[in-house]
Amino acid sequence: MGKISTFIANAKAELHKVIFPTKVQVRQAFLAVLLVVTVISIFLALVDLLMSSIISSVL
Repeated sequence: MGKISTFIANAKAELHKVIFPTKVQVRQAFLAVLLVVTVISIFLALVDLLMSSIISSVL
């Protein structure tokens, strides 16, 4: 029983050390991820379009 209580006490102590992000930080990170995913998706769509047009012109 002593090991469990020690574990719980250590877990609580570690949880107090955690720095949670603010709403502004979460919003900024979300927008950054959204922007990067959008740019990469557009790039891949253009590469796919280019490659498919090259393949269809060759065949």
